[in-house]
Amino acid sequence: MDSLIQKLQKELEGYKSPTMASESVGRVEKMYDGIAICSGIDEALASEMIEIYPRTAGKNSEDVKGAPLFGLALNIEESQIGVVVLGDYAQIQEGDVVKTTKRVLEVPVGEELLGNVVNALGQSLENKALNTKTRYPVERVASGVISREAVNEPIQTGIKAIDSMIPIGRGQRELIIGDRQIGKTALIIDTILSQLNEPEDKRPYCIYVAIGQKASKVARVVQTLRERGAMEYTIVVASFSSDPAALWYIAPYAGCAIGEYFMDKGKDAIVFYDDLTKHAWAYRQMSLLLRRPPGREAYPGDVFYLHSRLLERSAKLNKELGGGSLTGIPVIETQSGDVSGYIPTNVISITDGQIYLEPNLFYKGIRPALNVGLSVSRVGAAAQTKAMKKVAGKLRLELAQYRELAAFAQFGSDLDEATQKRLRRGERLSELLKQGQYVPMAWYKQTLSIYAGVNGLLDQVPVSDVQRWESEFHTYCDAYAADMLEKMKEKREITPEIDELIKAAIMEFNGQFVTGKQ
Repeated sequence: MDSLIQKLQKELEGYKSPTMASESVGRVEKMYDGIAICSGIDEALASEMIEIYPRTAGKNSEDVKGAPLFGLALNIEESQIGVVVLGDYAQIQEGDVVKTTKRVLEVPVGEELLGNVVNALGQSLENKALNTKTRYPVERVASGVISREAVNEPIQTGIKAIDSMIPIGRGQRELIIGDRQIGKTALIIDTILSQLNEPEDKRPYCIYVAIGQKASKVARVVQTLRERGAMEYTIVVASFSSDPAALWYIAPYAGCAIGEYFMDKGKDAIVFYDDLTKHAWAYRQMSLLLRRPPGREAYPGDVFYLHSRLLERSAKLNKELGGGSLTGIPVIETQSGDVSGYIPTNVISITDGQIYLEPNLFYKGIRPALNVGLSVSRVGAAAQTKAMKKVAGKLRLELAQYRELAAFAQFGSDLDEATQKRLRRGERLSELLKQGQYVPMAWYKQTLSIYAGVNGLLDQVPVSDVQRWESEFHTYCDAYAADMLEKMKEKREITPEIDELIKAAIMEFNGQFVTGKQ
């Protein structure tokens, strides 16, 4: 008897109670258009990941084996939660089992994503194993005021009109706004390609977020970037027009999280959101299906917060936090040039300036179709090289005077010599600012072109020859004035010595330039 007791005591001493894991389990009550209304879940976090187990044919309702679909808890009410399904919601039926996960939505981040095309959940769309080691939550609180510093380094877009008059700084939020099919995405691609002109150690990483775009359009963008070698420092986050609205909604936050990884590492990143109009449409669709009260234009009341909490994450961190930056460049599509719409005015009020593309200019052949009067950068010359700052101030003034005089000149033919001179110069400057697609220009070459224009060194060149003059002059400088270009790159300003070298190079080239008029 004693031996039996001792044996039982030993067994009890070595006994370990199994760890008890609690989980909240419920059922799908209603299912429509990607929204699952679930009941029976006692605890759920806002934006928590919810597992949904679709029943397979021939299985009973208790079978919850196999890979689940994931959803995002957006509506949390007393007796039920509204879940937005992140995937093929056609598989889900009423009565399917749902479980909480106690974790919020995260996406993989890191250098491993460079050169890849991923969906809004960070999964490769090219069937590649990405092997990322780090994950970031898609929703994150923006950096505070104390952790930031002033924006003072330029993002070179390679586009003369923007880099000279509407400069974008690292850490800024600059909106591209305009009607459809007038070059908004083209500006983004040119900006990405322009980073090839930057030294590798200062080159920002680019994240292009396509929201609700046609797969063929995204494929063309990726092909263009690959052919020119720009995918080495670029990540494409794509949610296609055929994807559920939930993936349109998640995509910009996922792209922002990927960019924040580089910012936290002390590096620079640019996130292009193309476009936030479709993002707002997706949020409106989800909100109406979740029975949230509609407001102006049927958008929910928190549609401003939808974009402000995204764009406020763009920042230039101070040196103590590594000095990294995240630049946000959102796109908004207008209807018939109306910038006073609900979503356009919301995003304009959040960003640090806007680049407005005007249809009339586009159809006149002025491309990029930049309306200098309505476009603005609130960071301004703080995000320019000293060389560009010196010539760009004159450029804006000359163009403003030209536009004013041109409006009056059409009513009368008797103009004095000074007015005619300003009109001639304005015509040449307008022609000089035209630029082809996918040909971004290095900042020092932009500076040379604008220097020639604002200092009257192009006044004798026929307007039809201005673009040819520019192209041939840059070729001439590469061949015969390489020392001058090196000094400009090194100093990044126009010193008296460099000023003389530029003037001499232009005068010498003008002496041998043959115009089209014989």
